[in-house]
Amino acid sequence: MAKVQMMMPDDFLKRLSKLEKHTDEITEAVLKEGAKVVLSTFKSSLNEVIGKDLKYKSRSTGQLVSSLGISKPLMDRNGDFNIKIGFAEPRDGNESNAKIATVIEYGKQGQPPKPFLKQTKKRSKKPAQEAMIKKFEEETKKL
Repeated sequence: MAKVQMMMPDDFLKRLSKLEKHTDEITEAVLKEGAKVVLSTFKSSLNEVIGKDLKYKSRSTGQLVSSLGISKPLMDRNGDFNIKIGFAEPRDGNESNAKIATVIEYGKQGQPPKPFLKQTKKRSKKPAQEAMIKKFEEETKKL
């Protein structure tokens, strides 16, 4: 029976052992970097559909776009880090930002849907991944 033994380079092993101590910090930094890219795409996708193809003058106040934000990275009960990008509440007036976003995304009687969430996901996936990889490499080189 053949036997194979592989030795890892010492430099790599040292960086790997240092990474263990800083995993949470690096994970948070990487998630934040990716979230910035998604937030930017989210805002531009939303701005593209708000006020387009209307029968009447737009009543947009800019509150929906300005309420978009990024949460802090938090660990869930499974030990996975999550970061959320969404609308802050409350909003001036009677309607919630989530409801208004839903009406824009899916439409309602007399108002056709103007999907922006699917566009955001499609447009931001690769750039966000690239930004996160770059940030990860930067953070690990510091170790």
